Amino acid sequence: MTRTESAVSTPVRTWKRSYAVRLFFTDALSIVVAVAFSQLVWLKDGQSLAISRSLGSNFTPTYTLVSILIALLWLFFLDFFGAREHKNIGAGTIEYRRVADATLRLFGLLAIVAFLLGVELGRGYFLTALPLGLFLLLVSRWLWRQWLRNQQREGNYLSRALLIGQRLKSEHVARTVSERRESGIIAIGALTKLGHTEDDIMPGVPVLGTYKELLPVIDRLCVDMVMITGADDLGPKHMRQLGWDLEARNVELIVAPALTDVAGPRIHARPVAGLPLIHVEFPQFEGRKQWTKRLFDIVGSSILLLLTSPLLLGVAIAVRASSPGPIFYTQERVGLRGRRFGMLKFRSMVQGADDQLASLLDAQGTSDTPLFKVINDPRITPVGRFIRKYSLDEFPQLLNVLLGQMSLVGPRPQREAEVALYDDAAHRRLFMKPGMSGLWQVSGRSKLSWEDAIRLDLYYVENWSITGDMIILWRTISAVAAADGAH
Repeated sequence: MTRTESAVSTPVRTWKRSYAVRLFFTDALSIVVAVAFSQLVWLKDGQSLAISRSLGSNFTPTYTLVSILIALLWLFFLDFFGAREHKNIGAGTIEYRRVADATLRLFGLLAIVAFLLGVELGRGYFLTALPLGLFLLLVSRWLWRQWLRNQQREGNYLSRALLIGQRLKSEHVARTVSERRESGIIAIGALTKLGHTEDDIMPGVPVLGTYKELLPVIDRLCVDMVMITGADDLGPKHMRQLGWDLEARNVELIVAPALTDVAGPRIHARPVAGLPLIHVEFPQFEGRKQWTKRLFDIVGSSILLLLTSPLLLGVAIAVRASSPGPIFYTQERVGLRGRRFGMLKFRSMVQGADDQLASLLDAQGTSDTPLFKVINDPRITPVGRFIRKYSLDEFPQLLNVLLGQMSLVGPRPQREAEVALYDDAAHRRLFMKPGMSGLWQVSGRSKLSWEDAIRLDLYYVENWSITGDMIILWRTISAVAAADGAH
């Protein structure tokens, strides 16, 4: 038995089905709680539904019956709109969007039906059941997803993938998948044109043979999916036959195009004359989406300033009392399209700290690299160390956001000396307003290398969306609470 065979000798083909069953029960519980709570708060026991007399019906159902009907319809809509489809659950934002879409469509339909039939459906269903139910559904999905991520990190609940294609492209896909175990995919082997089995694609991903050995390998290793990474030798007839063979074995077929760092919202598949063409939209840096982002920043920063004002006052008093100097520290940073602005922070260092930066960077040998960070910085005050640990020093930047110099989410603004070290690709960071938080802040913060940080920032610039911004802000709360990786 080979090492690959022993590693996958116990098939886990039914995990998605069992996971969907668990989602069904938590969905049902969330819906029942939301509907029952609404009826309890707004309606009296045994109260009947008021129906227009023009309908000529003597049947007057109670609101309990209506609540049961709404709960059943809600579960049906979640299933009908694919909120529990195997390909959607556990990854990406599409699962959450399907849940929200099904919920809003159901209540929209109920409102239309009630209006057309003259039925006085209780407003409580719309005022409490809709938002409470949607909230409970999304939270339960998020909790299940955290559980699933932990299981996948331990090597459980993974789909075994066999890669087919040119060696270089298969290696890229294998490394990308292995770095993101939360994708739910593990590459167990590869088939190449020549099938040289002495050299692995990467550690743990051996070459198992040539393209002709595909079906025997699938049957022997209990493969869950086949990923075509790019094989010019597989013509249209071979691909069609491959699809039929995989269908008979209940094995997924996935084509991995050579598109890197392009997110789902920019990719649209459209069949033309039987050809599955992939359309890739260009990034959007102006227009309606940018106005929406600006509105989101204004509303979000205003609310956060209002909610955190007592905390900000306490931090200001602590900074002022801890050491001589001003409460706020303003540093010139490079923003949108290279424009300079003064970024606000609570002062966390001694006075004259900037004058010591060059010598400290020279001492640790990092003066010629971006992300100017001093390890064990002696300039930081005790209060400054605490507020940096929990990123409280960054909160005054809400004023920068309100003034339009920054955004709640975006690439972090850097000094002019750091920008001078950019290559051509890194300059695309300046196509978006700098942000208080960003993708690399919630993916490792100061632990990341410059190459990883710029890759994540560029990915954000190319694929940003309001939904993505909200997810990053949610993850920012976890990263700040963990106080992990901040300098």
